[in-house]
Amino acid sequence: MSCSHTTTPAADHGGATAITAVHPEIIQTHILKRLDGATLAAAGSAGSQLRELCSEENLWREICNSAWPSTTDPIVRHVISGFPSGHRSFFSDAFPTIHHHRQGEERRRGSPAPELISAVDILYGEKLIYSKAIVSETSSGWFRSSPFRIDLLGMSETVPTPVKFAGDEATTVAHLEKHLTLSWILINASTKRAVNISSLKPVNIRRHWLTGDIKINFGTVISGGEITGKELAQCSVVAMCEGKEGGELHVREVSMQVEDMDGKTMNGKDSMVILQDAMERKRKKREEGEAKERYKEFVEYKKQWREIKQRREDRLDMACIAGGITILIAFFTLVLLGSERGRIYFSHLF
Repeated sequence: MSCSHTTTPAADHGGATAITAVHPEIIQTHILKRLDGATLAAAGSAGSQLRELCSEENLWREICNSAWPSTTDPIVRHVISGFPSGHRSFFSDAFPTIHHHRQGEERRRGSPAPELISAVDILYGEKLIYSKAIVSETSSGWFRSSPFRIDLLGMSETVPTPVKFAGDEATTVAHLEKHLTLSWILINASTKRAVNISSLKPVNIRRHWLTGDIKINFGTVISGGEITGKELAQCSVVAMCEGKEGGELHVREVSMQVEDMDGKTMNGKDSMVILQDAMERKRKKREEGEAKERYKEFVEYKKQWREIKQRREDRLDMACIAGGITILIAFFTLVLLGSERGRIYFSHLF
């Protein structure tokens, strides 16, 4: 007599049904769609079945579109479709922060990008206040030799914010630090890599004493390497806000550029080498307040660098002055010697 066996749902030690026994459609529709990108990526490492479900392109497209509305732009969407795993690969590049280069670490070389795509989103709290995709050519001689800078807004374009400027600078700054976020993702279509070069939250906010404009820095410290001759550089993302007392603050300028330790804007050629290197680097989890702390360290490092540079210049100036004095003394000595010899010569003649 043969015995038939029935398959029962897998259960854990507590008697609860394992997630692998749940219908895949239920997992995708009612569980995975509720996860954010980081949690979804972690869930994908829990088993082969979940890995397959968590790799679904539609899930990652929705996550990217929700986190960065600029990814819905046709240009950005087309480029992401060419990434190795589509939106999942794009998220793994754009969500974590850059792993900063250390001395002695091997630097990778990416292919030169004929163009650079920027996907930029500005939010106040959960509300999107501006989103845009920009394509910048990077191969012309003008771009390579000119200071590197990308401007998000047009000459007369402004972006309103929900922030009311009450005249109290401390209150306004606190609101901006807590609620304003800016994401600037750079995409290299030729290498299918991307990097978010913004700190997301402001690392520094300063009000101009004369104009009253508020400068908000979302800068990220990156590797400078042999390009700058110094260890560090800064990818400076700056938003300028203006507003009258009692009215709304308006963003009137948003720009991105790469600066060296002296605060000078680097040219397009050198900037692209640094940015491409950042795209190829490892990523790491963003920690709360890390970007701001890194920026403070960078500012202090720049101060020390300027002091060292000033001391070198002072020593060089002193050496030049000493050299000049030595030359003058030698010259006058020769003149005096020449005069003395001449006097003796003429005295013998007469």
